[in-house]
Amino acid sequence: MNQNQLRDLFLTFAQIGLFTFGGGYAMISMIEHSCVEEKNWITHEELMDITVIAESTPGPIAINCATFTGYKQAGLAGAFAATFGIVVPPFLVILAASLFLYDFFTWKLLAATFQGIKIAVGLLILEAAMMMLRKGARTWLSRGILLGSCLAMLCSDIFGLPISSIRLMLLAAGISLAFSRLQAPSHQEGGGGK
Repeated sequence: MNQNQLRDLFLTFAQIGLFTFGGGYAMISMIEHSCVEEKNWITHEELMDITVIAESTPGPIAINCATFTGYKQAGLAGAFAATFGIVVPPFLVILAASLFLYDFFTWKLLAATFQGIKIAVGLLILEAAMMMLRKGARTWLSRGILLGSCLAMLCSDIFGLPISSIRLMLLAAGISLAFSRLQAPSHQEGGGGK
């Protein structure tokens, strides 16, 4: 097992964990930049797949992405190194902040800093969303599901309708599965006739 590879995994994800504010969605664009574009550890498609899986399973999305990437690069040890890297820096920052929790936001300089960070976090999440839209909405079916989901969430916000995002995801998965099953027999018939 290559110790340099484990160190690289830990340091890369520690940097992502330390310098990305806004949680998992904000980290996706950083993970894409570091792991896909710079280091070629995973592909864009693998990042999209693991993002969908991480969204559909328990646990924070960025930790799941780190675990997958680490495992792909160096097996179980790599998964531990990457996961440990992305978890430890934010944990230490929160631990340090909790020591001064009561006075934390009374410091004017710190409060002003967090106003700027809020805007940057929004941009990081928007960048991750745009990346997922570019990579995911390639077929007429995926574009239709995207449009339908956007309309449902818009109606939910405007009219106060109780639309569950979990039910929306399950419905989208069901529609996609139904269309793939409808198309499967025609492909098999075409393949069998040759």
